[in-house]
Amino acid sequence: MRLLVTRRMTERAEAAISAEFDADFRDETTPLTEAEALAALRDYDAVLPTLGDPFNASVLGAGDLRAGMLANFGAGYNHIDVEAARAAGIAVSNTPEVVTESTADIALALILMVARRAGEGERLLRAGGWTGWHPTQMLGRNVSGATVGIVGMGRIGQAIARRCHHGFGMRVVFHNRSTVSGLEFPATQLPLPEVLAQADFVVLAVPGGGASRHLIGAPELAAMQRGAFLINIARGDVVDESALIAALQERRIAGAGLDVYEHEPQVPAALVALENAVLLPHLGTAADEVRTAMALRALDNLLAWRAGREPGDRVA
Repeated sequence: MRLLVTRRMTERAEAAISAEFDADFRDETTPLTEAEALAALRDYDAVLPTLGDPFNASVLGAGDLRAGMLANFGAGYNHIDVEAARAAGIAVSNTPEVVTESTADIALALILMVARRAGEGERLLRAGGWTGWHPTQMLGRNVSGATVGIVGMGRIGQAIARRCHHGFGMRVVFHNRSTVSGLEFPATQLPLPEVLAQADFVVLAVPGGGASRHLIGAPELAAMQRGAFLINIARGDVVDESALIAALQERRIAGAGLDVYEHEPQVPAALVALENAVLLPHLGTAADEVRTAMALRALDNLLAWRAGREPGDRVA
């Protein structure tokens, strides 16, 4: 079977995939165009896509498609129209669980960086502006004992909350669309406005897609404490980026730590200019062992589909 892998993978992952499929690995690091996505569906038996590859309704509804499966590389799959895929008879899977711990680690890195002004401090030092230690130099705030508000208490949200509680003694409040019980740490489920009002650090860990687009806009940012920080490791369009920039510029919140952006890879110059924003280039799962595990998880789904079995991570 012919397989298109839309980005290069780790050496171990490519070797494993090539041992099972007649696989082509696309050298470009940018997403497919719609024309390329359509050509992939017509020329290959399966595709292993990832973030930003536009398998939308117009592509999936074009007809005369050869591909039978989209084995997505990543837990998020909002770049794939699952209903259109289902209508076209194309199976869709993702790679949950293997991304949980590394994404939670990045959330904690951002919490610490914004609280202790780490990015700002490094820029100061590299620019030659550091004149030496003094008692009021670059004062931030403590993380230990603060309140963290998790928005989206799925696998990743729970992993973040577990680190916050056990590692930093933080009080945990959270919002989730459905009731969550049986947590291994003390946490209080609240409506979103109450989470925003109580949290020193608001961490977004919701799935991407239409239901969560602009979940955090100007009213939600206004509901946060002036000394609070917003952390986004979910999907960029969960936050109204323009509203966030205005809130940061006017110091209506203390700061933000972002690993994702509304129009990746474009990041507004106004956001880049802000010292109270820590900006990472989508590093959530950027560890060799994690990216390899993600590719192997996608391969497992492909092998199950090829054998006529139900892929373990099928979402459509």
